[in-house]
Amino acid sequence: MTRILTTHVGSLPRPHDLLDLMKAKLSGQGVDETAYEQRIRKAVLDIVKQQKQSGIDVVTDGEQSKPGFFSYVRERMDGFAPKPGRKLSLFKAEMASFPEYYAQYFKDAMLGGTVMPFVPLVCTGPVVYRNPKPLERDIENLKAAMKEAGVKSGFMPAIAPSGVGLNDYYKNDEEYFHAVGAALRTEYKSIVDAGLTLQVDDPFLCDMLIDPDLDAKTKRKTAWMYVEVINESLKGIAPEKVRFHTCYSINEGPRIHDAPMSQVAPYMLKINAGAYSFEYGNPRHEHEYRVWEEIEFPDGKKLIPGMVMHAVNIVEHPELIAERLVRFANAVGSENVMAGADCGFSSQATYRPEVHPTVMWAKFEAMRKGADLAAASCRRRVSRGARRNESHRRTDRPRVRHVAAGRRQAHARLHDDPLRTRRRDR
Repeated sequence: MTRILTTHVGSLPRPHDLLDLMKAKLSGQGVDETAYEQRIRKAVLDIVKQQKQSGIDVVTDGEQSKPGFFSYVRERMDGFAPKPGRKLSLFKAEMASFPEYYAQYFKDAMLGGTVMPFVPLVCTGPVVYRNPKPLERDIENLKAAMKEAGVKSGFMPAIAPSGVGLNDYYKNDEEYFHAVGAALRTEYKSIVDAGLTLQVDDPFLCDMLIDPDLDAKTKRKTAWMYVEVINESLKGIAPEKVRFHTCYSINEGPRIHDAPMSQVAPYMLKINAGAYSFEYGNPRHEHEYRVWEEIEFPDGKKLIPGMVMHAVNIVEHPELIAERLVRFANAVGSENVMAGADCGFSSQATYRPEVHPTVMWAKFEAMRKGADLAAASCRRRVSRGARRNESHRRTDRPRVRHVAAGRRQAHARLHDDPLRTRRRDR
C-alpha cells in the first residue's frame, strides 16, 4: 500500500466572468456562443490544473458549464418546465425546528448570489434525452484538460433519477423515476464510454429517509425504489466505473435531523457502484466510522468518506484528516479507502460560494497531506505486523538448550547485578 488517493464531489466555484456570461445566456440576453464555449473550455482547463496542483488525484471539470447540479438537465432533456410558483418540500424537519435560521440562510447563503433565482423543474410531458451536445462538450473539455495537465484519472457527476424535478405528468412517482432513469442512462453510458468514471449524485435519498410525512414502511419502500431505478439505469455498466454520492443537501446548518449512516448504508451499498462517497467530515457524522467496523463490507468496493467540509471556512488539520482515514482503513482496509469531500463546493453557479475558493484549495492541500500521513501510518502498521510475525516464528523454533541451563544462567545474572536484584525485590 503506497498511496491513498484523493478526490472530491464535483462542483467547484466558477470564475466571475464565466458567471456573467452564464447569467446573460440563461436570462435570454444575447451572448457570443463561440466566446461562451471558449470561456467554459478555459475554465475547465484551469480548474483541472488547480486540482492537480492542490493534490487531487481523481479530478473533474468542476461542473463549470452547469448552472446547477440538477437544473442542467433542462438543457439536455425534454419533458421539463420551470414552475416559479411550485416549491420543493425539502428539509422539512430541519426547517420546522429552525424556521428563522433557515429563512435567513437560504436567502443569504445557500441560494444567495446564484446566477438565476432557484426555480423548481416540473415534469410536464414525456421525458426524453434530446440534446447530447452539452454532455459531449463537457466530456471533450475534461479529457482535453486532463491530457494537458497530465492527469490520468477523472470522473464526471450526473444527477440521479430522484433528483431531477417534480412530477406532474406520470401517474405516480415510480413510473416517473423509471422514465427519468431510462433517459439518464444515455448520459451515464456516454460518460463511461468516454473512459471517465461516472458519479451518480443522489442527495435526495438521505432527505427522503427523514421526511416527517412518510412512515417507516413508506420510507423503506421508496428507498428500495430509488435503488432499483438507479441500478436499472446502470444496467450493463461495469460497477468499477461508477461512483455513488449521497449527502444531506444542506450545507451549514444545525443538521439535528440528518439520517444516521446506519440507516443510509444498507441502501447505498445495494447500488451497483464500485465506490461510495458520503459526508463524514461534518461533526454530526464523524462518529459514524463505527458503522463500517460492524457492517459486512462487499469485496472489491471502495469508500470515499468526506475528509473536508464544504460549508465552513476552516481548513482541517492534516493530522486530523490522517486520523479519520486510518479509522476507515482499519475498518475496511486501506486499499479500499479514498479521501474525498463532504459535498460540492458550488452546487449552484453562484457569485458567493460559502467556502471561499482560496480556502477550498487549502482544504484540498491539507487533504493531500493527511492522506500521505495516513498511508505512512498504514505502512508502519503493516511493517510492525510483519516484524511481530517474524518474531513469533523465531520464538516457535525448537530450543537448543535445556530449560534448567537457562534457569542457571538467569540465576547467575541476578547475582552478578545486585541493583537488578533490588529492583526485582521491590
